[in-house]
Amino acid sequence: MTDNVLTITLNPTVDKSCTVPRVQPDKKLRCSQPTYEPGGGGINVARGLVRLGFPVGALFPSGGRTGALLESLLHKENVDIIPIPVTGETRENFSVLDESSNRQYRFGMPGEPLVPVEAEAIAERIAALEPFPKWVIISGSLPPEMELTYLVKLIKMIKLRQAHIILDTSGEALKTAVAEGVFLIKPNLGELSSLVGIEALDNPSAERAAKQLITEGKAAAVAVSLGAQGAYLVTSEDSFYVHAPTVKKRSTVGAGDSMVAGMVAQLARGGAWPQVARMGVACGSAATMNPGTALFNKEDAEKLYHWLAQTQ
Repeated sequence: MTDNVLTITLNPTVDKSCTVPRVQPDKKLRCSQPTYEPGGGGINVARGLVRLGFPVGALFPSGGRTGALLESLLHKENVDIIPIPVTGETRENFSVLDESSNRQYRFGMPGEPLVPVEAEAIAERIAALEPFPKWVIISGSLPPEMELTYLVKLIKMIKLRQAHIILDTSGEALKTAVAEGVFLIKPNLGELSSLVGIEALDNPSAERAAKQLITEGKAAAVAVSLGAQGAYLVTSEDSFYVHAPTVKKRSTVGAGDSMVAGMVAQLARGGAWPQVARMGVACGSAATMNPGTALFNKEDAEKLYHWLAQTQ
């Protein structure tokens, strides 16, 4: 396992994708051959980091036939995996592209709950890592029935080891986690609005809301994802807006995870905040150029990064 970066995915998945000529109700739809890819927030971040030439360890629970497939797929992508055996079947997600409209339909499955002994095994495995990673990314949804106190427990344990936590989740999990204080979060406008208790945000007020979270000690930096408009990266000292380059969009699956991968790669290499923001937007935009559940291509991301560096 790399001694620098670790991703934690508590509810991983195998993403299955295909295409159909047209989505229609009450008819048997003839699908293309399915594509299977590893999925889940932290899993995708790890895959993105490997594509950028950065070593990373990916820790996740793994169970059943789908768990075995997930491990096999990650081996093929040269991701250094730390699977924790569990009794429940690792979940699958499914997406289908309607070729007639170029619209994508995404179906997310909940996964199976972790029993207490399995959750404890995950925490113990993280605690036992030596040397302990400097950067820890906790990303994705939580398994059904998981108490939010478990996430708090992990964050406190990781912070005691002096690691920087990058958090990318949503809902109550995000609210609970930021109350403990982390290094970096990546909310969208809706999530940021919920965190600060403001009904609606626009670009200027988003910057102020991010500053509020930093002042309250909930994060050292906030990357506000604005989708097709790009992103704000806000720190205690400054803020950087990076507009998203215009690309031919084929799918938005994995764009947020790709953005996190780009930012972490620059952070772990000692990049300055403007570089962190640009690489995040470049990788996120590059991911939308690929179909189905595919992430970004390194060449596309680097090309967009250099273009952003020259134009901003």
